[in-house]
Amino acid sequence: MTSRLTVFDSPLFLGFEQFERTLDRIKKTSDGYPPYNIEQIGETGLRITLAVAGFTMNDLDVEVENNQLTIRGHQAEDDDTRLYLHRGIAARQFQRSFILADGIEVDGASLDNGLLHIDMKRVEPESAARKIAIKDQNVIGQNGHSSRKAIDVEGQHNK
Repeated sequence: MTSRLTVFDSPLFLGFEQFERTLDRIKKTSDGYPPYNIEQIGETGLRITLAVAGFTMNDLDVEVENNQLTIRGHQAEDDDTRLYLHRGIAARQFQRSFILADGIEVDGASLDNGLLHIDMKRVEPESAARKIAIKDQNVIGQNGHSSRKAIDVEGQHNK
């Protein structure tokens, strides 16, 4: 059995398994096609621009699932009526994924002169702070017994 060490192995990080899975997905990124830019637009706006020359809107699919933005491109196969003397523009499929932080929302996508623009905005989350009630463990339960329990952590004591 092998175990691997990660950043989230500390007992202080509770519930960060999703981040670990996200880091694993990032490691498996594609080959770099199509090329893309990421821009800051204003204080809260972001824009991803992908170079998708030759793709139509019907050839492209943009979706967000579990904080992962995925862009797919699939061009229809050429018919056999074309005879290429040189083919330097490949009609290839692609899939490009981006992991979005919590609070990033996709506003929309547009196709302009072979560039696919995906606009996003950063939404400030509302404060989720709340008080946690502390219960008194010495309160007598309905059966007349104390609900308090002790656990011997140093081993069995001789009785």
